[in-house]
Amino acid sequence: MFTLVIQAGGESRRMGQDKALAPFLGQPLIQRVLERVTHLPDEILVTTNRPDDFRFLSIRLVSDQMPGYGALGGLYTALSAASHPLVGVIACDMPFVNASLLAAQRDRLAESGNDAVVPQGKSGLEPFHAVYRRTACLPLIQSALEAGKRRVDSWFAQARITFISPEVVQIHDPQQMAFYNINTLEELLLAEQIAQESPWL
Repeated sequence: MFTLVIQAGGESRRMGQDKALAPFLGQPLIQRVLERVTHLPDEILVTTNRPDDFRFLSIRLVSDQMPGYGALGGLYTALSAASHPLVGVIACDMPFVNASLLAAQRDRLAESGNDAVVPQGKSGLEPFHAVYRRTACLPLIQSALEAGKRRVDSWFAQARITFISPEVVQIHDPQQMAFYNINTLEELLLAEQIAQESPWL
């Protein structure tokens, strides 16, 4: 059984507005992300500190359990709120999030018995396009938070993680766009252009 969590708790400082709600080809960006993956999980939810802004999605909304603890606190909230043993966690600002890759990660985790499956992109690890085993990862994340850590990967050394190489990622994501994320208006406009020119992405 599989839960998928969309993280929409970031501050969006560089965008100047909530990027999850930024218009993308006529719909909020988070709605595009949701529509790309909604067929995958048995349960889907959104983490946000502004639930009233996301009621239009008509799915379960969860407030941050660890406010002020950054991305690691957000990951803790995502895993805590999930009802199922395997939990996919994706960012709200990835307009080309890849359902095929997520499904492959989920299946790899189920088969391996490891604690997480995290892909490697051009810029390094992608913990917000990853799949986690809830019961194994939660105590490790909690320990990292109690130690004052904030980096989302600060507990990885204590976990059994399967890292998916860029070469394997490319099998599911030939255009290598799954991890493209939006932080500025310019990146948003570029992503819209790419989506219009390459609607199969």
